[in-house]
Amino acid sequence: MKQQNPACPAEQFKTMIGGQALIEGIMMRGPEKQAIVVRNQKEGLKQKVEPLKKKTGILTWPLIRGIVNFGGSMISGVKSLMWSAENAGMDDGEEDNAPEPSKMDRWLEKKLGSDRFMSVLIAFSVIMGLGFSVLLFFLVPMELGNLFQRLTNCGVVVQHLLEGLFRIVIFLIYMIAISRLKDMRRVFSYHGAEHKTIRCYEARLPLTVENVRGMTRKHPRCGTSFLFVVMALSILLFTVIAAVLNALIPGLRALQQDSRVLYNLLMMAVKLLVMLPLVVSVSYEINRLVGRHDNRLTRALTAPGMWFQNFTTNEPDDSMIEVAIQALELVLPEQEGADKW
Repeated sequence: MKQQNPACPAEQFKTMIGGQALIEGIMMRGPEKQAIVVRNQKEGLKQKVEPLKKKTGILTWPLIRGIVNFGGSMISGVKSLMWSAENAGMDDGEEDNAPEPSKMDRWLEKKLGSDRFMSVLIAFSVIMGLGFSVLLFFLVPMELGNLFQRLTNCGVVVQHLLEGLFRIVIFLIYMIAISRLKDMRRVFSYHGAEHKTIRCYEARLPLTVENVRGMTRKHPRCGTSFLFVVMALSILLFTVIAAVLNALIPGLRALQQDSRVLYNLLMMAVKLLVMLPLVVSVSYEINRLVGRHDNRLTRALTAPGMWFQNFTTNEPDDSMIEVAIQALELVLPEQEGADKW
């Protein structure tokens, strides 16, 4: 496989178009449309294009738009992933071994209808994904921080700083571990194809396989960089606010000693319902800043995410690049420059 050219052409402009790697495909989201393209082994490339509703009013306000876009991206991402799984197709051996729908699946589809059943399935997937994230990236680090506090009797600031570091370490281990899975390697290769294609477009080069192949697979506006900003901000804000709460409410420290479960539930509610939306909102605004500017500060902010893309992106083959090119071309605005960020 040919590797990317380390001296790839420089970026000529920054586009707001972004994407997501799917099962044997890619979703691209432009200013007006969203497109999904997957490679079906029997039917070739299959695509789905949908217009996007333009957000207006309060939904576009700073800080508020971050929460709105984050929630919308999660739902859109799950829908796209499920569509790719349905339409990517399997080879004959995989089809023979494919599991039959369970009685519960057949009963729900019969009672709800296929459209409502799909909506319920998407909602369930989002809830399960959020629940898993809360367990792995909030509850487990919190328990580790509490354990360290009990063993060392450290202060609140040290406890929450360590909790944040535990969260980052768990996230790194989790992502590196899944990057080793066989099926995820192909998804991460499509992730690389998505980045390389957008890089080629931002360099104002014709979207050909040869041109895309020579681009870097790392992109500063990747969701990975966004997640690192979220985690860094969460460490800062969670630590500061926890210290302020303990200073203003002296009984919290006693509650932590007397009823650890109640204290954990209280702190979890504060972090998830108050601080996390704030962290996501501020992180979104930082990501917009990074997307529009290129200087020492923005490069420093994206450096951790760029490094981590060594694990979350792989070099794609030409067939994956073809998918990415088609997905990008489908969402290009009619008016040139309308997607400029």
